[in-house]
Amino acid sequence: MNKTELVGKIALNSGLSKKDSEKALDAALDTITATLLSGEKVQIVGFGIFDVKARAPRIGRNPKTKEAISIPATKVPQFKPGKALREIIAK
Repeated sequence: MNKTELVGKIALNSGLSKKDSEKALDAALDTITATLLSGEKVQIVGFGIFDVKARAPRIGRNPKTKEAISIPATKVPQFKPGKALREIIAK
C-alpha cells in the first residue's frame, strides 16, 4: 500500500475528504518525525512505539578487498509493535 492508497482508506473509514485525510496523515507523520528528532519517543497504546536507536561506531569489512573500514556512529528510527498489533497480525 502506498501513501495515496492509505489516504483513500483513511478517507473511506473516517468520512473525511481525501484532501483532509492527506492533511491529517501528513500532520501525524510530521509530528512523529519532529518528536523523534527532539529525542523523545512516540507511544501509541495498542499500536506500538516509535523510538530512535543509537548505533555505536564499529569496524566493518569491505567484501571485495577484505579491508577493514570504520563505520561511524549513527542514529536510526525504530518501531516496536504493541501487544494488540502483534496479536492481530499473528492470527
